[in-house]
Amino acid sequence: MSTEPVDAPPVPDLVTGDDGLARPVWASSDELLREYYDNEWGMPVRDERGVFERLSLEAFQSGLSWRTILAKRPAFRAAFADFDADTVAAFGEDDVARLMADAGIVRNRAKILATITNANATIALRQDGGLADFVWSFRPTTTPEPHSYAEVPTKSDESLALSKALRKRGFAFVGPTTMYALMEALGIVDTHLIGSHRRGTSGVWS
Repeated sequence: MSTEPVDAPPVPDLVTGDDGLARPVWASSDELLREYYDNEWGMPVRDERGVFERLSLEAFQSGLSWRTILAKRPAFRAAFADFDADTVAAFGEDDVARLMADAGIVRNRAKILATITNANATIALRQDGGLADFVWSFRPTTTPEPHSYAEVPTKSDESLALSKALRKRGFAFVGPTTMYALMEALGIVDTHLIGSHRRGTSGVWS
């Protein structure tokens, strides 16, 4: 029997770029997605504005591609006062009309109203430690270790619990799948594929 070492088979969902770094297929060719993957996705976000923004954008993303939302993010930030909860909570019908006429964002009335609702709920949560600490309190004891995207969960017991808890606090568009995507984006779970250059870089999971 040969004692030569056997190279591990390549992971089909990872692509090694010209820079020698392995990334998932979805982040390997599009410059905007690659920049987001390399520098933002899965890195810890623990401030109210940052968590509120990501919660809002995950809700707007429902039914659409993340690439679409990412490309519109500057317009979203401008339209929603950089996701300052106090400002958004004070939005009235004139603001809703303005947002519905803004071609730079996703003009979905239900999602726009949900963002205003969630701004008010975010303010209310301050008396109990704030949105960021509340969301992070649902961090699981372990994180997935996927070798392929077929192994990446789309929801978990924790995302279901977070969804229910936020709904009780008055939040909208916070289903368990959307909340799992939020947990991934914030670094609460690490679903970077084994072999990706980003795996374990958040400092949250070793």
